[in-house]
Amino acid sequence: MTRAAIISDRRITGLSAAVIAELVAEVAPLWHERHQARLASRSRKRAVGAGAKHRMVFVDRLLATLVHLRHGVTHDVLACWFGVDRSTVTRAIGEVRPLLSERGCTVSPDMRLRTLAEVVDHLGQAGKTGIIDGTEIRVRRPAVG
Repeated sequence: MTRAAIISDRRITGLSAAVIAELVAEVAPLWHERHQARLASRSRKRAVGAGAKHRMVFVDRLLATLVHLRHGVTHDVLACWFGVDRSTVTRAIGEVRPLLSERGCTVSPDMRLRTLAEVVDHLGQAGKTGIIDGTEIRVRRPAVG
């Protein structure tokens, strides 16, 4: 239910279902490859196929990461949405965010650009292009006076 709701409403991730599908097709093999390499890097304690299965598949990991990056939703809230533990969401975001960064979807944690002019100046200095989400968000403000 959560996956369908997030994909169907563009306001949640800022991306259309087609773009999310492209991201899954492009990034999922990289995640799977790294996951298998992590498993192969240590000695086995159990037989192949034994142990706990993922309760959060890659698509859900990607969606949780996109929602977190877009809205700053806490890991606790995402854990409730996806029905997993907070540590699972933390690990998922930690695995998927570098893959998005390598693809070109970079968000610097130490930089805060507050105005459009600051964004344009930063992109100009870095010699980069940017995609800006111009979705209008309604804000209720008290009446003047």
